Amino acid sequence: MARIAQLGALCAAIAQGVQAAVTFEIPSRAGGYLHAPLDPAPVGISFEFFAFPSYFTNVTATEQCLSNWKDLTGVWPPIRIGGTTQDRAQYDASTSAYVVYSVANPADAPMTLTFGPRFMTLAGEYPGRVVVGLNRGKNNIDNTIAAAKVAVSEVTNLLAIELGNEPEYYPKDGQPIAGGTWNPSVDADSQVKWITQVGNAIGKQNIIQAGNWNQPPPQWGAAQLIAKETAESRQYVRHYAHHNYPGGDVQKLQTHSQTASNVRSMFAADVAAVKQQTGKEYILGETNSVSGGGAAGVSPTFGAALWTMDYVLRAAAHNISRTYFHHGTVGNCQYCFWGRYSMGAPYYGATAAVALAAGAASIAALDDGTSNYAAYVAFDSEGAPLRALLYNSDYYSGSGGRSAQQFVLTGLGGGSSVKAKRLTANSSLSRADRGNDISFGGQYWTNGTCVVGGDEVFETAKVGSDGRVTFNLKAAEALLVYL
Repeated sequence: MARIAQLGALCAAIAQGVQAAVTFEIPSRAGGYLHAPLDPAPVGISFEFFAFPSYFTNVTATEQCLSNWKDLTGVWPPIRIGGTTQDRAQYDASTSAYVVYSVANPADAPMTLTFGPRFMTLAGEYPGRVVVGLNRGKNNIDNTIAAAKVAVSEVTNLLAIELGNEPEYYPKDGQPIAGGTWNPSVDADSQVKWITQVGNAIGKQNIIQAGNWNQPPPQWGAAQLIAKETAESRQYVRHYAHHNYPGGDVQKLQTHSQTASNVRSMFAADVAAVKQQTGKEYILGETNSVSGGGAAGVSPTFGAALWTMDYVLRAAAHNISRTYFHHGTVGNCQYCFWGRYSMGAPYYGATAAVALAAGAASIAALDDGTSNYAAYVAFDSEGAPLRALLYNSDYYSGSGGRSAQQFVLTGLGGGSSVKAKRLTANSSLSRADRGNDISFGGQYWTNGTCVVGGDEVFETAKVGSDGRVTFNLKAAEALLVYL
């Protein structure tokens, strides 16, 4: 009779479009698999340099969105202030304004700008860790040192100073520092020189965020910079950073195997070089779905939210300590998590990742990264599993039948039960800024304020006597399981 019942259940699952189950064993202790320690706040936000003051003085949602994550983890998320306009910005000690610039259209980024001491004072008011990006492209090291000294004095939670943004593009941007020959080797020599001089001038070790390239390693990567470092310059380096914008359409972006391949092929060797040769951290100092502020048909979608979640967790499992998602011009930013008037779908995915990592000491990826189905586990400081996150990255356009996938977790306490929160939407193309139904555990974040709305909903599942529990995830869904 049991076999007949099992066959009946299988037939019912097939009729509902459920695929054959994928099974993951929950480790009893941390270790094994693709495993790495977790930063207390592994998800951060990068603000374009000229737009930073506006985000904190004119955008109501900013503080609330960041505070929501602090409420989950107990730690304010880190922020980075930088981007293309940091290499267009000169420090002006005499100005009382945060920033001074002019643009023909409010949607544009300025070609030149100045900033004053109040810029750093505002950055210093943020209660979390702060990375401040300063100009290297203009080749005016005295001006940069002056700004760095103000950053050190005003930004109480200063984590690092970044000397230049994406220097591989300096020649095409007409930056004076790249007026002659400019290649990775020349850039590395320049970075070592600037790191040493700035570090000496401000008198602080472990203060520089080095690297900050966008083109892939190894040509533009930490290993070639480390080879040029001196013992003096290395004492000033806090960590090494890279940028990344994978791009693609929604289906490609949200596909788990694509995300796993991107992180592994792009960064695994570079991360290993940093860990083995310096023992310092490796971070993604600026990243998002599609470069240039995002793509209208891709970056604001629920598919991009799922990518955000998966990307954060895969990066963390690969020993990438923090990931900073870039926010550009206010009002002209397709990939932004929030704006003045509306929420962005990616905030939902980022929040699911934060919820998995909250209070955890390490993370493991249980899948091999070659299919559409992912599983992550976060562990406490004693190495015991806290939570798991399951992800079905099958694409769903919103039309036709929506497939589902069974996920089976094993290794749990027999006869117990677990609760879970579902990250879901009507389709991969759903958009929060267009009023589409997106929720995490039945809740949403209100446009314009980022205040949570809706009642929190937990699903409950019974664990069998054999320590197995089964969940069904529709295409383009994720589930956070509390173990």
